[in-house]
Amino acid sequence: MKSIIIAVCITFFSTTLIFSQTSERKFISVNNTQMAYTTFGLAERKSNEPVVVFESGLGSGGGSYGSLFPFVQKSFAAIVYDRNGIGESEIDTSIKTDEQVIKRLHDLLGALKISPPYLLVGHSIGGPFIRLYASMYPNEICGLFFIDPTDFMLTKEEDSKVKINTSSATGYRELFAINLKNIIKDTSTSKGFRNEAQRELNESTPDFFKKYQSLQPLKDIPVTVMISYNKHIEHYETEMNENLKLGINLVPWWKELDQLRIDHYAEMIKNNAHSRLILLPRYSHGIHQQDPKIVAEALRNTYENCLNSLKNK
Repeated sequence: MKSIIIAVCITFFSTTLIFSQTSERKFISVNNTQMAYTTFGLAERKSNEPVVVFESGLGSGGGSYGSLFPFVQKSFAAIVYDRNGIGESEIDTSIKTDEQVIKRLHDLLGALKISPPYLLVGHSIGGPFIRLYASMYPNEICGLFFIDPTDFMLTKEEDSKVKINTSSATGYRELFAINLKNIIKDTSTSKGFRNEAQRELNESTPDFFKKYQSLQPLKDIPVTVMISYNKHIEHYETEMNENLKLGINLVPWWKELDQLRIDHYAEMIKNNAHSRLILLPRYSHGIHQQDPKIVAEALRNTYENCLNSLKNK
């Protein structure tokens, strides 16, 4: 498990370095805590044009998008930030739920006087976060862009069926909790990262992503979902499976979970015009780091769809 945490930290620090070299970090006090953020293109933004808002994955600051920015900085206005306790933003232990995470982002945008409409981008667990934002503040959102999002829609019955079908002893929902517990116990990681892991553990046990089961239906806005599947089984996954005696038959297990995730997100966007599901075989979880050009192209396309939908209102 230590190797998983190290891999996360290496990715975070390397992309933060790229980010700091290409963008100016700024700070603002929101609810009496300092939050780090960077913007670009706001001075050129015209009235009612969307602002792209980037939401990162678990334990990752805004720097995780650093490799993407050179390909999009001249295409639209945007803001990327660090959640409280992550990156350079101060920890705030009063934030105990995902709703409070979203409320804090909403407060940040308000404090900076960055008005809607917003095109939200979310990677990994940032995917569920942007879906929650669209439920809490539906009139502020003109589009959603998911990069290999966590499957918050996976049911207990589906998870159990995957275990049976693949002769595995551990399901995804259980592994999700195991990973979070190991992060929480690892004192070599930052207090902010451990705090975030504790919050997500509380939010997903005993019921997986329990707050997300009664979200408001998505409005008819442009949505793009990029999903990597049939990934290469990494050494740390095999090592973790053996060391923790998880009893997972990794290849068929991931194959079934990949298909369920594809089905869930396809169902989520089925009534949304100008929306698409982009499937990327053999890509890594960090699609935007592995191939920033393909993500930038899809994001620019989604932005144009948002812009056109706003003009047609």
